[in-house]
Amino acid sequence: MLPPAYERDPYRTELDAEVLEAGDEKGRPFAVLSDTIFYPEGGGQAGDHGLLAGVAVLDVQRHEDEIRHFLERAVPRGPASLRLDWARRFDQMQQHTAQHLLTAIAADRFRLETTAFHLGERTCDIELSVPKLSGELRRELEDAVAAAIRAARPVTPRRVGPEEFARLAVRTRGLPEGHTGEIRLVEIAGIDLNTCGGTHLKSTAEIELVALLGTEPIRGGTRLSFVAGGRARRRFAEHEERNAELRKLLGAPDEGLAAAVEERLAKLKDAEKTLRGKEEEEAHGAAVALARRDATVVEQTFEGKPAAFLNSLSKEFLSRAPTKAGLFATTSGGQAFFLLAVGSGLSLDVAAAGRDVAAILGGKGGGSGRLFQGKARSLETLPAALERLRLLSG
Repeated sequence: MLPPAYERDPYRTELDAEVLEAGDEKGRPFAVLSDTIFYPEGGGQAGDHGLLAGVAVLDVQRHEDEIRHFLERAVPRGPASLRLDWARRFDQMQQHTAQHLLTAIAADRFRLETTAFHLGERTCDIELSVPKLSGELRRELEDAVAAAIRAARPVTPRRVGPEEFARLAVRTRGLPEGHTGEIRLVEIAGIDLNTCGGTHLKSTAEIELVALLGTEPIRGGTRLSFVAGGRARRRFAEHEERNAELRKLLGAPDEGLAAAVEERLAKLKDAEKTLRGKEEEEAHGAAVALARRDATVVEQTFEGKPAAFLNSLSKEFLSRAPTKAGLFATTSGGQAFFLLAVGSGLSLDVAAAGRDVAAILGGKGGGSGRLFQGKARSLETLPAALERLRLLSG
């Protein structure tokens, strides 16, 4: 039996086939075809996208012995034309072939074993069995991969029987449980022989380049992120556009961008510190004035003050008016906040009163001790909330 078209020729982008079965799986229509150029998700590689009889193919999955093409809408049985999203497929082939090459060179030249890999939509990564990877070693690894790309080494898939497989020096993480019959191998001439069912390039030259992005610790090892081919070129272009915008905004060259940002952050931090000091002074003054009012329950609304301002105000208010309750509110950034502060000398269930206030304001909140705070949908009903507090306070 012939393998599917995506395996026979991974560069084929169109095919005429027959829809043998049209079904539905949990509300997702799918089709099973007589042959397909669409690769089903597996081996770390995502399923292909494209068109089937003019209908978008959203996902491709193996289901027992068949390949299901999940569609935007159902299609009837019968003849159907297939068109592959080639740009997406070629990107997947570049990333996947790059991963094979990177893993092989890391292991054979630098004794860095790959324990796992991930081919993502924006970046890819391999997990290496070392706790740390130095910058120098990372550059040496990237240079070695670049040399193998320039060498234009052929990349060749083939199938072998179990006996031949046992005689070969194959890099493998093991065969699927219960696997029988032939085993598919992918060889990068002179560098790697690996078990893999995915789609790959014909030559390492088609990878174009591999850029190693950075590392992070994970599960006792190191995750090494990378991008390859067109994805790397697009990423570089995005960085250049971003740097150009930053150069314009900060008035600094590329090498001075970090220092310029650091300088502005320091100035911003100082300005925020000064602002907090002024707000604390304002909160102190407001608390003194509120504590002097004759009413048992007092209220004050502010504009443009953050929720933290209400906390500063309430602490000072409670220290000066232990037998009073205060309902304070503010609007900031298009949002409304409220805070109920109840003095220790006032007999009032703070949690229950706070829930009543939140309900009247159309919001929600919570608290502990003598404070209850939250967000309000609107402050238009604040007078009603104040009246409710006055009733509860007797």
